[in-house]
Order: sequence, then structure tokens, then C-alpha cells
Amino acid sequence: MNRFLIAGLLTLLGVIAWSYINPADALTWWLEAIPALGAIVLLVLTRKRFPLTPLAYFLIWIHCVILLVGAHYTYAEVPLFNWLRDALDLARNHYDRLGHFAQGFVPAIVARELLIRTSPLAPGRWLFAIVTLGCLGISAAYELIEWAAAELSGEAAAAFLATQGDIWDTQKDMALALIGAIAAQLLLARFHDRQIARLQA
Repeated sequence: MNRFLIAGLLTLLGVIAWSYINPADALTWWLEAIPALGAIVLLVLTRKRFPLTPLAYFLIWIHCVILLVGAHYTYAEVPLFNWLRDALDLARNHYDRLGHFAQGFVPAIVARELLIRTSPLAPGRWLFAIVTLGCLGISAAYELIEWAAAELSGEAAAAFLATQGDIWDTQKDMALALIGAIAAQLLLARFHDRQIARLQA
């Protein structure tokens, strides 16, 4: 487990360094990277007092990479997704959609782990509902942060918003986070429960 965490931390530090060098937009880099940087610091500080399951750490690692890639290029200009847009004749670069799906998928696993381990809630319908609604709330809060950033910085926030001309971008982003939260629990709950049981044994 320690080797797994050290490898994850070292690779993330490498991604941070790459992401920080010559980003497309410096303000956007900070706006997009701060959640990843904060999560890394928090996980390092709590590793001994409250270690998470390998699944939670792995998903957080993936989410941090998604955030840092988006921070480097801006979400609307990630090259692979520009290629997919052109190859598949899509209307937009969909990297932002991937990011919002992850915004529901990853927090769902982290939230259910925290609730199972620190509250009377057990796996079941109530846990599923609370985690789902919590993730939707996180997504809505993020959209409010994007709105506030746009109001405060004007045109400078265009790359951060990444709406790409879609008037329903906010609603679609929240819908994808909702789908991600539901999918994570349906696909991974049993596997996650086994890891939690081993961690608490």
C-alpha cells in the first residue's frame, strides 16, 4: 500500500510539473488546478490518521490527472478531444463533459466511504440516495463557483467556463455528474465494500 501511494504521489507531482509549465492560460490553470492541489495536500496530511481504500486513492489520482490536463490546455482545447471532435464530426470538444462525469463518479466513492466509516449509515438505499444527492450538490456548487469567477474576471474566465457556445452547458454538466455518481455506486459498490471491510479488519 505504501509503495502504491508513493508511486501515485510521485506521478502526480510529475503531472503537476508538466501541467504548470507553459499552460494555455495562467488564470485558468490556477482555477482548475486548485482542487487537485488541495486534495493532494489533504490526502498526504490524513494518510496515517485516516487512510482510504486503494480504490478511493486510485480514483482520486485519475480525477487529479483529468483536472491537471484540463488546467494545462483549458478544457475546450485538450488536443486528443479536439482530434475526436474533428474525427467524429462533433459540435464541440467534450473533455469538459468527461471532467464533469468524473466530478460525480469519483466523489461518490469517496463520499460513500466517509459515510460508511464515520456515520451510522450502512450500504443500502439511504446511503445511495444521500451520496447521489451530495454529489449533485457538489456539482451545483461548482457551477456557482464558475458563475462567480465569470462575474469577477469577465472575459478572462471564458476558458474556465468552457461552455463553447452551449446555452445548456451548466445543466448538462450537472446531469453528467449525476450520471457519474449513480454509475460509480452501481458498478463499484460491492468491490468498494470489500475494500472497506479489509481496511477496518
